Amino acid sequence: MSIRQENHLNGVDTATLFATIGAVRDQPELAEFRFRTVHDWVSGTHSEGRFPGFYGAGQEHTHVHPTVVRADHPAVLVGNDNGPTPAELLLNALGACLTAGIGNVAAARGIELKDVRCRVEGDIDLRGLLGIDDTVRNGFGSIRVVFSVDGDADAERLARLVGQSVARSAVFDVLTHGTAVTVEVDGSGQ
Repeated sequence: MSIRQENHLNGVDTATLFATIGAVRDQPELAEFRFRTVHDWVSGTHSEGRFPGFYGAGQEHTHVHPTVVRADHPAVLVGNDNGPTPAELLLNALGACLTAGIGNVAAARGIELKDVRCRVEGDIDLRGLLGIDDTVRNGFGSIRVVFSVDGDADAERLARLVGQSVARSAVFDVLTHGTAVTVEVDGSGQ
């Protein structure tokens, strides 16, 4: 449930949001960000990911709260179910990015949100990643996102919030337009 405060709507500091947009427009070099994660194998299919910090707005930043995200496979996929699968974490990233965008866009447009719920589903045919059939892709063949949005605007305006969030989502962009990924092996063993 949203609470209106001066310069805040839907938990978004709108004054800072607009100041950030203005600063980046005036100084494009502030737009350059580099996000990082570090992962440690625990055992089997279990790993732990950490977020050591990021570079942005011309300087290094650390997160206020250290976070560890466990990933594993369920028993049916020879794991111990110590956390969500990496594929589920990808779906989570998509849902989180789109949901955050709705909060920001709604605040910028002066729309008070009452409730936002997002359901994300993806379909994978294991024959690809198990090496059984090279004609089957390893990843998701399709992903579906369904939003339920309630706020102080009509259904059409609320749907436009979702559309604008999709149009500006970094994670949606990566999934639908692809991104160059390089993989290297550091021979030091560390």
